Parts: sequence; structure tokens; C-alpha cells
Amino acid sequence: MASRKRLSPEESRRSALEAARALLIESGPQAVTLKAVAGRIGRTHANLLHHFGSASGLQKELARHLAETVCESIKQAVQASRAGLGSPREVVDLAFDAFDKEGAGALASWMILTGNEDALSPIVETIHQLVDEIAPGGCGSGSEATYVHEDTLALVLLAMGDALIGSVLARSLNLPDTAARDRAERMLLNSIALVSQPG
Repeated sequence: MASRKRLSPEESRRSALEAARALLIESGPQAVTLKAVAGRIGRTHANLLHHFGSASGLQKELARHLAETVCESIKQAVQASRAGLGSPREVVDLAFDAFDKEGAGALASWMILTGNEDALSPIVETIHQLVDEIAPGGCGSGSEATYVHEDTLALVLLAMGDALIGSVLARSLNLPDTAARDRAERMLLNSIALVSQPG
């Protein structure tokens, strides 16, 4: 009988979160249970309870994990865009893909519907931190900071809504499936032009 590799607590948590993320993408948020994740990584239900405390604790940590992973990608895309190596569209696509293909939209909806709204805090906090880091000249007060916060709010809401009903709604309005992404890109380009104007 082969023995299981002994993982450090951090490796065990990371392995569980990656398994939870895979289950989320494959089968939706209802599939992210302690039992399913434990089975996926060859650990016990008790082991995951030790690390996360409950299914809602696992979901909260998964939300944090997704937010940190996605925000790091968005941050790199923003920095590349500023250096002339990327575009606002790449930032938009990363944000939209996070809520759609990476499952953050479905997870957020599931947590709200199951009364686990506080599990959204890591997503909100991570996005806020990202905005503060990428805002021109830091994110103090003033009109530039306000534009960045408003654009972030609009981008996240557009991405979330698009993940949930975007393609169906766009088709019913005779718009391309990319309509919300196109609108978000125009919004960012307009803001960049506004912030770039002298005086």
C-alpha cells in the first residue's frame, strides 16, 4: 500500500484550493464541498475541516485565492499597458474571464444565495488593494482617484453581470456576445484620455 506524501500545512491548503478551483470551473459552485475537495486531493474530510473550519470557510478562502490570482494578472496587464506592451482590452478580458471562465461570478452568486455574503469580503478587499496600487500616482484623493474607483466598480459589475447573463442578454438585444467587453474597453480608453489631459 502506497503511503501519501506528507504535505506542509501551507502545501495542503494550496492543494485544496487548487482542487476547489478546478471543481468550481468544471461543475459550478455547488460542487465545491469539503467532501469533494478531500476526495480530489486524497485527504480526509477532517483534514479539510482542520484547515478551513467549514464549507463556507473553504468558499471564503477560495474567493480570496481567486481574487489574489486574478488581481495579480490584472496588475501585470495594467503595468504592461502603461509600458506600451499591452492594452486596456487585455485588462478588460482578464477581469471578464475571472468572473466567467475562472468561476468567480458563479461563486459570488452562490455565496450570496446561500447567505454567505461575508465570504465576498476577500474579493472586495483584493480588488480595492489592486486599485490603490495601480491608480496613477497612488490612489489618494482627487478626481483621478475617483475615476479609477468608478471605473473599477463599473468594470467589476459589467464583468459579473456578463458572466451571469451577458451572452443571453446581448443576443436578445441583437448585440455581439462581446458587447459588454467592448463597452468596458471604451470606458477605460475614455478614462485614460481624460486622466491624460494636461491641467
